[in-house]
Amino acid sequence: MFTIVKKRPFIKMAALSTLVAEDVEITGDLVFSSGMRVDGRVRGDVTGRAADSGTPTLLVLSAKGRIEGSLRTGDAVINGTVVGDLDIEHRLELQSDARVIGTIRYRQLQMDVGATVQGQLVRVEVAAVVDNVVELGADKAGAGADRR
Repeated sequence: MFTIVKKRPFIKMAALSTLVAEDVEITGDLVFSSGMRVDGRVRGDVTGRAADSGTPTLLVLSAKGRIEGSLRTGDAVINGTVVGDLDIEHRLELQSDARVIGTIRYRQLQMDVGATVQGQLVRVEVAAVVDNVVELGADKAGAGADRR
């Protein structure tokens, strides 16, 4: 009579191979591949570099975590505080305890009740590849000279 529909996760959790524990504070830029979970504090830019497999990087920021700097990654689940700009290539999930101060650029966004953003939300469209033709400035100048 009643069926239970299991909600599919918005972001598929990858293997989180790196952990910044709750009692850890890092000052400086941080680069990771695959997945990373931050329970501590990072003062610096955080960048996820995708591996050759093409799987997007994943950053999970827990409610106890804090990042003071820009964040660039494939996917992100934010439940802590970010003071800086976010540049998310694919999916961004802002959970109920998320606090973001800065501009957020994203392709897909899920925002839970209670999450707050002080800044701009900018949806980025997937760039369509039309052709690999580039019109050079010299060609334009040459064409203008022929008209005289």
